[in-house]
Amino acid sequence: MATDRTCIDHLADQLHGFGAFSHRKMFGEYALYLDAKVVALVCGNQLFVKPTDAGRALLGPDAAMAPPYPGAKPHFQASDLIDEREALARLLRATAQALPEPKPKPPKLPKTPKAPKAPRQPR
Repeated sequence: MATDRTCIDHLADQLHGFGAFSHRKMFGEYALYLDAKVVALVCGNQLFVKPTDAGRALLGPDAAMAPPYPGAKPHFQASDLIDEREALARLLRATAQALPEPKPKPPKLPKTPKAPKAPRQPR
């Protein structure tokens, strides 16, 4: 089941004012970014936070984990924090700090104009 836009709007409202949070739609679901790092996924209207030691310290050793989609590695299932602004922001900040910096993308090469095709010769 794809994530409803209302779920993402609610998360955006909850995280407003807590830093450089953004989201991007991907395959009917959403990725949450903090400082250009993917810190969580929203799949099926549920919040899945990337697993880190810092996140485990905040959520506790018995934090629920589940894959956000079939074939994915387990993430912290943090849907119960969606309505707890400060706890959610604290978890996502700790996760972002624990994740490595994203690899820089190679610069895009300028497009070279295609050479015009030679006119076809009649047979």
